[in-house]
Amino acid sequence: MGKFDALLEDESDIFGGSPVSRYWGIHGQLSEDLIRDEFDKIVERLVAMEALLSQTHEYEDLDQIVTSYCHTNFDKMDDLKKSAYMDLAGKLIYRLND
Repeated sequence: MGKFDALLEDESDIFGGSPVSRYWGIHGQLSEDLIRDEFDKIVERLVAMEALLSQTHEYEDLDQIVTSYCHTNFDKMDDLKKSAYMDLAGKLIYRLND
């Protein structure tokens, strides 16, 4: 369960729409520089996770390992993705005033 589960119990809550649509709605209000900066943070985090995972697995196998995990844990991944979108949307909201 993700940290934003309470917000996701009712997809028609006060925020309106799905976590994905909420994220992209906020995303569209940012300047190009902020969008690039936030994307760079996501890529940096992905690279760090790959580096950590490659300490216990061959780097060439990472795509297969991640894909297999996603398929095996579909429901869990769906919940985690919703929470991740809400977390990213919160970060974008924070950046709207930059």
